[in-house]
Amino acid sequence: MDIAFIEGKLAEIIKVLEQEVMEVLMDESLDKKQTNLHMKPLTSTKKILDNALDSIKMVDTLGKEELAK
Repeated sequence: MDIAFIEGKLAEIIKVLEQEVMEVLMDESLDKKQTNLHMKPLTSTKKILDNALDSIKMVDTLGKEELAK
């Protein structure tokens, strides 16, 4: 499994999410409640991607350990 490739692609996605976050934060037409409502899905998506990457790394490590036995 090419972990570096996966990390790179997820980093690209996270970069786009961060741009969306900045757009929401800079939108002065939104009040605090609307800003928070727009932020929740973006924050959740980033957490999901981080957790997915951690899981992929763990599975890769365990797979390599099994092959080494």
